[in-house]
Amino acid sequence: MSQSSPEEGRKRVRFANVRAPKPVLGRETMERLTPRQLQIFEELEQLVQNEKITDLTMSQIASKLGCSLRTLYGISPSKDELVLAAADRNLRRVGKAAIDALDPSMPPLEMLRAYLRAANNADEPTQTIYARELASIPASKRMIDVHEDYVMAVTKSMLDRAVELGDIPTVDTASVAHVLGGLLREFARSDVREVIEHSPKKAANEVTEIILRGLTQKK
Repeated sequence: MSQSSPEEGRKRVRFANVRAPKPVLGRETMERLTPRQLQIFEELEQLVQNEKITDLTMSQIASKLGCSLRTLYGISPSKDELVLAAADRNLRRVGKAAIDALDPSMPPLEMLRAYLRAANNADEPTQTIYARELASIPASKRMIDVHEDYVMAVTKSMLDRAVELGDIPTVDTASVAHVLGGLLREFARSDVREVIEHSPKKAANEVTEIILRGLTQKK
């Protein structure tokens, strides 16, 4: 875990050997989009969050967005890829915001608390909606898994730093990161939501705190 050079008066936390998920739509594809296509893509991102569109045809999606079929097909020739790309972009935006909000001067565990809280707070509606609405798209599980793996990798990096500084005892940080990074998704499952007392977000935050306190008490 390291700090980057100043950017607009502040430093951004970076994590060694941790790469952000590869986007569904690559850089070359995004760079060739027209301003109108970029606008439509941003509107599609909101539409995927707020409405069930996996059962709609491309024509129906175009009608909802107020654009032509040609504009949509210019972004992606596949409806499934188009929907996944919009969902992926939102997940990437959430992840970046959670990282950007971190203060590099914070101790690793405080930073981890802030990161997971920010990720859980922003991801709760997203996880619930995507798990339900995108289930019909075969590649959706892989996309969500990749983003969850990134959260786990970032979490492991902070835990490793906490071990290095003596803030927590030597533990299997990969195992702990796997548990912490998967809490929200687990609590967002429909069968689990029926039996827990609180929202997936609150449940994930509470269990996160229990685990982190347990680690510090083992010192």
